[in-house]
Amino acid sequence: MEVFRKLDGLAEEIQRSQPPVDLWRKFVYCTSLTGPVLGSVDHMQPQDFEKVVSPVSVAHFSQYKLIGLLLKKLEDLNFHICKPEGLNGEPFRGGELLMGYECVKINATGQSVNVTASHLKEGKYTERNISCNILVGTDGAGSTIRKLAGIELRGEKDLQKLVSVHFLSRDLGQYLLNERPGMLFFIFNTEAIGVLVAHDLMQGEFVLQMPFYPPQQSLDDFSFETCKHLILKLVGQELSDIDVIDIKPWVMHAEVAEKFVSCDNRIILVGDAAHRFPPAGGFGMNTGIQDAHNLAWKIAALVKGIAPSSILHTYETERRPIAIFNTALSVQNFRAAMAVPATLGLDPTVANSVHQTITDGVGSILPSGLQRAILDGIFTIGRAQLSEFLLNEKNLLGSSRLAKLRRLFEEGKSLQLQFPAEDLGFRYLEGALIPDSDGVGAQEQPTGRRKDYIPSSDPGSRLPHMNVCMLSNSSSEACISTLDLLPGDKVEFLLFIAPLEKSYHLAVAALKVAEEFKVSVKVCILWPTETIKGAEARSKTALAPWENYIDVAEAKKSSDSSSWWSMCQMTEKGAILVRPDEHIAWRAKSGLDDDPILEMKSIFSAILKV
Repeated sequence: MEVFRKLDGLAEEIQRSQPPVDLWRKFVYCTSLTGPVLGSVDHMQPQDFEKVVSPVSVAHFSQYKLIGLLLKKLEDLNFHICKPEGLNGEPFRGGELLMGYECVKINATGQSVNVTASHLKEGKYTERNISCNILVGTDGAGSTIRKLAGIELRGEKDLQKLVSVHFLSRDLGQYLLNERPGMLFFIFNTEAIGVLVAHDLMQGEFVLQMPFYPPQQSLDDFSFETCKHLILKLVGQELSDIDVIDIKPWVMHAEVAEKFVSCDNRIILVGDAAHRFPPAGGFGMNTGIQDAHNLAWKIAALVKGIAPSSILHTYETERRPIAIFNTALSVQNFRAAMAVPATLGLDPTVANSVHQTITDGVGSILPSGLQRAILDGIFTIGRAQLSEFLLNEKNLLGSSRLAKLRRLFEEGKSLQLQFPAEDLGFRYLEGALIPDSDGVGAQEQPTGRRKDYIPSSDPGSRLPHMNVCMLSNSSSEACISTLDLLPGDKVEFLLFIAPLEKSYHLAVAALKVAEEFKVSVKVCILWPTETIKGAEARSKTALAPWENYIDVAEAKKSSDSSSWWSMCQMTEKGAILVRPDEHIAWRAKSGLDDDPILEMKSIFSAILKV
């Protein structure tokens, strides 16, 4: 959402369009959607709404709706959406979105990549050739570009096979909205098991995920009518308006590509093409958006002649470790989700082992029909653990299981939704940055539990958010986030300093060196609230003839709020250089003793790889 704030109001549009937070803040565990509730977990905490660590709150928004908004933004930027029937073989002009095409061949030679794209037209496949300098593969978990480039995936395959059922029911949406609103509903009963994702209760839009065990089960076993029947079993009462839109099988993996950049920095993988996680925690899309954000300014720097192509390799250096970390965190969160059915006597690892034994072990010699009957019988016996006769407070075993389940929820050991420390606190340890001279601390391993984000000015971290007021001759002082001091539409670095003589000298050196390197730098002079009188005149004199600077003052919420420099764990004699993607490229914790010109040359050379 912080990235989307830079896209001409996109974050605000998402916030207006998403369901109210009270409709999706909870995960609900139940025997049916209208039956007994086994427990619920509220994933929102008061600080999530206070906008202290970020200028924007988390959002819950369907991917296909987001894609629609992104396409509209691209059209506003004069991109043209082209469908195969509208092209008629004319040459590409650039700035086109070729809908209905797929990449079928890549040939990387010399300084270019030749791509063959195919589309279906009037029942026949027609191919078009496109020549480019850089090919970015954002073509999803089954990426053709990744396969054609010969890039392998590393990690855990086949964690779980599922069938996804996208359906509409306004009646169900209204019932849940009034009786038990939530984002995820984990439903366990003797006839069916599933996880219902409530995309929009007000519109009655849902996706149901159910375990799938091929080859004993096939997609034919999940016809539209069968899915309607299963939905009713999970709901626990009749519904007259179920409209099944789509049914798709999918496989959950936890894998990361062995490399993100190949063919001499000309083929680059982004998003699900580079990593595929369990959906637990929403890391897939968020990590992909971060990938694109990291890569965009580097491609722009290359295209504008600011940096050589070697800067693109820092994309892999920075993003691949984050993908590996988020994979581990997603797997931990998935395992936490599996702890709930295991506590109820339905251990998914046992179910998967039984399925594997029937498929690959001793059961493999049996006829397929008998294999199916055995599997169904074992699962029916397993689901009997969920009968009301057993799962109640009066039954000794049932009471024990319900008590364990409550402890699981209370201790935060079930599936979690929010990970502020990882969402905002991820850090690049090497790449297009200068690590501190005292070394880089070891990255903490994921715990699978929610941890709060602690702002940091360590190189590689995201710039901390603080509200600041712009100082100008106008009577109104506009307050914005420090993140808003960087533009979203050009390659520009931002240098934070305090209004001290040596810091002004450093800023002048940075502006001179930036001109040599043909890169834009803006200087931000951050004034303590009590000393802003005459700020503009002082900065104008100290930085003349340079004009690319801005004076701002801290907009403290209270007198005991931390100052900018103390929040950054630095003295006001320090300086922070921020990249175009709002990550910190370099800092001096307490001033600079060396020649500032030589120091800034060394810094920009290392960051831009020139």
